[in-house]
Amino acid sequence: MSEESLERVYTINLGKVWLSPNNQRAKRAINMIKEFATHHMKSENVKIEEDVSHLVWARGIRHPPRKIRVKLTKDDDGNILISKYEEEKKVEEKQKGKKAEKKTEKKEEKKEEKPKETKEEKKVEEKPTEKKEEKPKESKSDKKTKKD
Repeated sequence: MSEESLERVYTINLGKVWLSPNNQRAKRAINMIKEFATHHMKSENVKIEEDVSHLVWARGIRHPPRKIRVKLTKDDDGNILISKYEEEKKVEEKQKGKKAEKKTEKKEEKKEEKPKETKEEKKVEEKPTEKKEEKPKESKSDKKTKKD
C-alpha cells in the first residue's frame, strides 16, 4: 500500500455518558470515543492523544462534555490516532485584523473629542466656589447667641 493516511473529522455525541453514575462519566466518555473510532475507521488499534483526554477530563470525572470534535487518522498499519480538531482560521484572522485596525482608528478619533468634556468639568468646579462666597455657614453656637 501507499504511505497515505486516512483522515476524517467527526463530532462525537457523548450525551449517553450522562446515563452513567456520577463518578464514572469521564471514563465512560473515553471508552465511547474509542468505540466510535473502531466502528467508523474499522480497526481495533486506537490511541487517544493527550489533548483529547485533557478536554474530556477538564471539568472533572462528573461533568464531561456532551459533544467533542475530533480528527481521526488511520495509518497504513491500521493504527487509529484520535486528536483534537483545530479549524484553519487564517483567512478569518486576516479579516479580523483589518477590522481591529479600523476600530482603533475610530477610538483615536473619539479621544480627540474629549477636550469638550474638560470644559464642562471646569464649569462644574466653578459653581461650588460661588456658593461658598455667597453665604458662609454659621455654627450652632452663633445661632444661640443671636437669639438671646
